Parts: sequence; C-alpha cells; structure tokens
Amino acid sequence: MATVRIYVTLKPSLLDSAGRTVAGSLQKLGFSEVQGVRIGKMIEVQLTDATDDRINEMCDKLLANPVIEDYRYEVIA
Repeated sequence: MATVRIYVTLKPSLLDSAGRTVAGSLQKLGFSEVQGVRIGKMIEVQLTDATDDRINEMCDKLLANPVIEDYRYEVIA
C-alpha cells in the first residue's frame, strides 16, 4: 500500500480571499514581513494502486476543480 499526498491550490491567476485575510491578520499581529499568503489543502490517501493515471483521475474527478485549482502530488511510501 502506498500513501499519496495531494496538494490542491487555487490557480495563481485567481484571487485567494482567505489568503488575503490571513496575510492582513498576520501583519496586524506584527508580522510586517508577510507580503502574501496562499491557502490550499493537503489530502492524504492510502492506495493499493498508486499509478499516475489513477491519482490524476481521482484529482480530476473529485479532489480538485481543474477549472480553478491546480494540484500536485507525491507518493510517500
């Protein structure tokens, strides 16, 4: 069995309102070095068939919205 970590983020051209809110809050807390934040999600899946085709199919069909999100993944073990 393999563990796959899938990272999903908004496409760079889209406004990340949650990231903007977090960046503003960090700056208000005194972290003036913060210039920007992008928020995403990490999904960990255990698979018996961890082929690139199967992982991409899962991401395209359910785990990411290919219209507004990008994803990348890594097979851990």
